Amino acid sequence: MSNNLHVIFGTGPVGLAIMDVLYEKGYRVRLVNRSGKTSEKLPAEVELFSGDLSDQEVAVKAAEGAVVLYNSLNPPYNKWAELFPTLQANAIAAAEASNAKLAVIDNLYLYGEPNCQPMTENTLHNAHTKKGKVRAQMAQDLMAAHKAGRVQVVVGRASDFVGPRVMQSTLGGDFVFKTAVAGKPARVVGDVDQPHSYTYMPDIGRALVTLAENEDAFGQVWHLPTPPAISTQKTLEMIYDAAGHPLKMQVAPKWLLRLMGFFNSDAAEMVEMVYEFEQPFTIDDSKFVNRFGWQATELDVAIKETVA
Repeated sequence: MSNNLHVIFGTGPVGLAIMDVLYEKGYRVRLVNRSGKTSEKLPAEVELFSGDLSDQEVAVKAAEGAVVLYNSLNPPYNKWAELFPTLQANAIAAAEASNAKLAVIDNLYLYGEPNCQPMTENTLHNAHTKKGKVRAQMAQDLMAAHKAGRVQVVVGRASDFVGPRVMQSTLGGDFVFKTAVAGKPARVVGDVDQPHSYTYMPDIGRALVTLAENEDAFGQVWHLPTPPAISTQKTLEMIYDAAGHPLKMQVAPKWLLRLMGFFNSDAAEMVEMVYEFEQPFTIDDSKFVNRFGWQATELDVAIKETVA
């Protein structure tokens, strides 16, 4: 096993996907979360550090000895503005204190309306949602820390998650995959005939580690390998076919989400993001593919593995 310690802040699907890749490569791995528990049993060699990462001293201690720090933290949707910038600032401070490189997972919210164009790393930051504006400011802060020489930063951006362990995404287990396996209707939003990019979770883990291992990747943003976009309707048909059931779905109109928002803070937060599903929402990953020479797992393979 390599003596190089890689520390992962967050033990959600992204953190665990990074862990899988690092463990397979023989790196020392430390996972950090608040509870000291994970959704699954960890390999014996993987260390689990328990601590509140909204406390900078705790974050610095958690990252001690790291050569690379991965920030995969993602607070609840309704607490983004309140918690996210502090969590990121603490990750930067922790990487700086350990002289570790910092690899960060990001999403596409900061681009705002794609206006039917595929999003590239050069797409203007034109966020019009509350969460998009939080992400835009955080992206700016990250690159400012890199340019100031405080820490070497690399950012990987993904579209909506799909894959094992993914529960809360629009194609997550809680809304689509579990219901497909049970033969019940999937719950979706927006126009299901529009093409939409979904990024496969194991590819996210592999891509973030790839970026962290390559010196020339730092100081840049990379769109992570993502299969060619097809319509959500076709994606759902593939999922139900793999699950052995005919497609059933319930499309929630915006007014219903607004109504549910009075009783459920997650539904309230979802309303402003529905624009992603009302028009083509596609990601261009060619920069990554051209530099590192591997492509996303094909969507039908990703779906079969997730159903299994």
